[in-house]
Amino acid sequence: MERLKRRQDFVAAAKAVSQPMPSLILQLRHRADLEGPRVGFTCTKKLGNAVMRNRIKRRLKEAARLSMSQVAQPGFDYVIIGRSAAENRPFEVLQADLISAMSKLHSKAALNLRAP
Repeated sequence: MERLKRRQDFVAAAKAVSQPMPSLILQLRHRADLEGPRVGFTCTKKLGNAVMRNRIKRRLKEAARLSMSQVAQPGFDYVIIGRSAAENRPFEVLQADLISAMSKLHSKAALNLRAP
């Protein structure tokens, strides 16, 4: 899965739909192409020092690696924003949060794409 690295991609995803969960916020942006899904990770400085933010991002990256292949769709950008609960949340629950958020956003996106 390709990674989002440019600020412009993160800003575009921030303007799209999002789904808050206890351990993360997932933003979903539909692109106009059929290339593979892309994913980006971020945490705000409000969560703590760099060690804590990187720990949260590592947990989110692993959860995404294991579960996004099941739910991710081509032509979409995903931005996962870590929350403080992601540090201590059981890993299985963290994965369930991610899958649930993706399912909800894809159903919202499908409704938006069908509307004239």
